Amino acid sequence: MKAPLSWLRDFAPLPDAPADVAARLAGCGFEVASLDGDVIDVEVTANRPDCLSVYGLAREAAAAFEVPLAPAPGVGLVAPATGSTLPVSIADPGCGRYALAVATVRVGPSPAWLAERLQAAGVRPINNVVDVTNYVMLETGHPMHAFDAATLAGPRIEVRRARPAERLVTLDGQQRTLDETMLVIADQARPVALAGVMGGAETEVSATTTRVALESAWFQPAAVRAMGRRLLLKTEASARFERGADLAAPPRAMARALALLAETGAGDAAGPIVDVCPEQPQPRQVRLRRTRLAHLLGDVVPDGDVVRVLTALGFGVDATTDGWTIVVPSFRVDVHREVDLIEEVGRHWGFDRLPVTFPALETMPRPSAAGVDTGRKLRRVLCGAGLQEAATFTFIEREAAEPFVADAAALVPIANPLSEKFAVLRPSLLPGLLDALVYNRRREQESVRLFEIGAAFSNAGERSRISWLMTGSRHDHWSERPVPLDFFDAKGVAELVAAGFGIALDASPADDRPWFVRGRSARLTAAGAHGAIEVGSVGQIRPEIAARRGLGQADAVTGGELDLAALDALRAPDAERIVPLPRHPSIVRDLSILVDARLPAADVRGTIRAIAPPTLVAVREFDRYQGKGVPDGSISLSLRLTFRAADRTLTDAEVQVAVDAVVAALAKAHGATLRGAAGSTAGE
Repeated sequence: MKAPLSWLRDFAPLPDAPADVAARLAGCGFEVASLDGDVIDVEVTANRPDCLSVYGLAREAAAAFEVPLAPAPGVGLVAPATGSTLPVSIADPGCGRYALAVATVRVGPSPAWLAERLQAAGVRPINNVVDVTNYVMLETGHPMHAFDAATLAGPRIEVRRARPAERLVTLDGQQRTLDETMLVIADQARPVALAGVMGGAETEVSATTTRVALESAWFQPAAVRAMGRRLLLKTEASARFERGADLAAPPRAMARALALLAETGAGDAAGPIVDVCPEQPQPRQVRLRRTRLAHLLGDVVPDGDVVRVLTALGFGVDATTDGWTIVVPSFRVDVHREVDLIEEVGRHWGFDRLPVTFPALETMPRPSAAGVDTGRKLRRVLCGAGLQEAATFTFIEREAAEPFVADAAALVPIANPLSEKFAVLRPSLLPGLLDALVYNRRREQESVRLFEIGAAFSNAGERSRISWLMTGSRHDHWSERPVPLDFFDAKGVAELVAAGFGIALDASPADDRPWFVRGRSARLTAAGAHGAIEVGSVGQIRPEIAARRGLGQADAVTGGELDLAALDALRAPDAERIVPLPRHPSIVRDLSILVDARLPAADVRGTIRAIAPPTLVAVREFDRYQGKGVPDGSISLSLRLTFRAADRTLTDAEVQVAVDAVVAALAKAHGATLRGAAGSTAGE
């Protein structure tokens, strides 16, 4: 909202320096976007439609500087008691009030002072009649519209819903096809305006207009918002009606417009103001307690300052034994609760005057919501592992989402997307992470490792996920030579997350994920009460998908996604149990076996764990060789077995018995041939 200081000073004796006024408004909670000469541009939040007006900002400034405020524009002004008019009927509750007056006009240019004020406020002058309606809108915050009375069919104005397939050419020259959900202003023959949004071209005021019908109405915010979105139409008027206009304002705005027509020589009222209001507005009353005010602000505000602030802002104040009964003015559509009044007092009392210490806690804090603690722990773990958390949009473009679903029909579209960039709900967190990774790579970040915790959506509903993507290289601890991040790094992240739930993951080939490279992806499962349960997948993103999002073909991107609900359901009862460090050393044995190249390593581990005694605490593959000395179709797989007992030091003989049993089981189950076995190595 752009407001020249000279215009604000019409209503309050404010300081001459625009910077001083802007600073005081900012201190009261209004963001000042810019200051150009004496024009103050204020960013008005959606809950304060009363400040989308010069008078509304003047009221705030007057309260801040503790100076008197002039009566609202239109107060005390009256139209002629007799003369010509048009009957008005309201056929739909979407219109809560409709005021209309007829005036004879002499269309021409506006006076220089009026045109300059409109231009300073960002509105283009058109002619003196239309400019008066725009001036009143900017000054009072209440939109108005002028119809050329000679173009109206019949002696009546009706507010109703449009009929199916009715059409209207609006002031922007576009022909609009209407439906029964849209609220219109109509004469006896056809719609002549979209209620609260835009007038029709056929009834536009022109140079030949001699008589106008002025409209000043109140429309339901939801009705205006729905019609504007359906027609993709946004105007200064609709922006005000959507937020909630003042139900008491239409007759005052009409009186101000008629007075301005006479003042500028643009015209004269031809008759009385017709004011149709099916239900007169009843003022809201809200209780304000001293104790609650002091509790929320953390300081005691003197009674005199409470009354001064609220009175200056237009509230009615009646004292009670424990505080006040506050009468909320009709233009404050945002005030419904006691806490709203406390905010008003705090803004103008001065948040900078409040104590900087927090009050002492007298009760135990409430426990965190389900999933909050889990999210915090996972963030600590992954950040500690060198990943960085990202926050991406829930709404994404269809082109980014489609590669990450097996069937595009599973995507959930947005009914009224803001743009094609926000067309569907994300089916996975990976598309957003991929775009974030590309953004960082384009800014010369060689190694990027990102994760995100959030919701993914499908036709089946919403699921909480944790996803990660990484590209670039790492430095092995035994060498400074950089090693490219690969599938096993991504799988390691999955295992790290699962370990936090006390779960061991099994990996098996997954060729049904079209976003992963075949042969470089895995389905992740964990043991459940009734068998293995799938909890997610890992793999390398297909290069063509990454390239379409802007990444170079040479950049390998790996990552994965886990279902947090599934992991939580499988959480081990003792996942967070603290155990003492081992008191006895471990014994490590390395085995090298020949097995079929197609045999999954998970099957080998499963066989080993099934036959080994409880003293086997870890199994890890550390080498895979295929080449000279190894038969075709086979591989040499090297495994490291770690044994430890909690109550004693194991002997070599005990470990050898276990190793022999493992070798025999592998030979029987998989036809494995032992290539070599290392001797005992004492661990820590």
